Amino acid sequence: MSNTGHPATSWYAATATPFGPLPALDGEVTTDVCVVGAGYTGLGAALELASRGVSVVVLEAAQVGSGASGRNGGQVHMGQRNDQAWLEKAVGRDDAMALWKMSLDARSHLSAVIAEHAIACDFTPGMIHARHKPGGEGEDLDHIAFMAARYGYHELEPIEEDALSEELGTGVYHGGVRDNGGGHLHPLNLAHGLARAALSKGAVVHERSRAREWRREGGRIVVETAAGRVICDQLILTGDGYLDELAGGQARARVMPINNFVLATEPLGERAETIIRSNAAVADSRFVVNYFRKSPDGRLLFGGGENYRPGFPADLPGFVRRHMLKVYPDLADVKVTHAWGGTLGITVHRSPYVRELAPGVRTAAGYSGQGVMLAPWFGKLLADAALGDTGGVELLSRLPTPPFPGGRLLRWPLTVAGLSWYALRDRL
Repeated sequence: MSNTGHPATSWYAATATPFGPLPALDGEVTTDVCVVGAGYTGLGAALELASRGVSVVVLEAAQVGSGASGRNGGQVHMGQRNDQAWLEKAVGRDDAMALWKMSLDARSHLSAVIAEHAIACDFTPGMIHARHKPGGEGEDLDHIAFMAARYGYHELEPIEEDALSEELGTGVYHGGVRDNGGGHLHPLNLAHGLARAALSKGAVVHERSRAREWRREGGRIVVETAAGRVICDQLILTGDGYLDELAGGQARARVMPINNFVLATEPLGERAETIIRSNAAVADSRFVVNYFRKSPDGRLLFGGGENYRPGFPADLPGFVRRHMLKVYPDLADVKVTHAWGGTLGITVHRSPYVRELAPGVRTAAGYSGQGVMLAPWFGKLLADAALGDTGGVELLSRLPTPPFPGGRLLRWPLTVAGLSWYALRDRL
């Protein structure tokens, strides 16, 4: 999957605070740490390193935040991608507890960075998880009680079907859970804010500087671009679904890129007052999740549908609009002003893939839609590891991230067949 820059049809790109351009790398530079990728993870790492007086150079293939960090739904979900009950079975209770604490640290870190660096990204609290099929009320109540009793988390509350219908302005859902710890924001402005913060601390960021390869040379690491190279002691590889050969076979076998799509309607005027009355973000329980929220100027930002091949649908606005109208059929007369797609990385179990690939070379990818909150913090953890504190990376490396079945030749068709089956179940 390639990234050539911000989509011209993105509402985020159209409304972001001006940023850049930053110069491409030209010639040879030497630094303590080289970071590949100027999304949330890479910028989070660069900010942490530069704040601690470490020299850091960031190589970005396109533009700051032009990958998934500047194209996503802007939703801030609490916890890891998998819930705590699943994690306890997968890694044991102690690690599950540590992973929950890590997610709380990530949430606190996000708020602190936004406040400290005055990042104008329109953070708005509130996250609603809506059930798209009847039943499940008991499971929701059990989950709420479990999180309160075991983890001391008291931000969850149930929403009954009638109340949810009134809240959302649609009757297609059957109740759900509100998480007052979550929320939503302008994702590209967050990326731009992280970049400004890192630059202010002394980090160097080069746009239009795709890293083509890395190798060891004379005891150091050399990262090559088309017009220069970076000599460093430590290397951090980010990029999530846009990771390519740089991360090697182990990562490619475990992180698979898929495409997801978002639209923005025209401002809804008075109708906006009847849709998501509390102004929370919403995500439903489908395997291929519908997720939506309102913009500050009263548009509906709606994400829905995905594909598993290179390229986006020819009629991208129409593709997403069909999903929106299943939730909000009354918006059939509303114009779609923007529509765009992006690529994210997923793993078999939706656990992030965080590893030391070789001595001094580390990566984080496969956020599976959870990157807005986790990725800046994971960048900090990668920075910590580059400076000798490997505890966070070691904890994350214990999450199960097996290779996709089928090996290099068959993993794509087998995985696409499986994903398509689960997507079909959403419609049954």
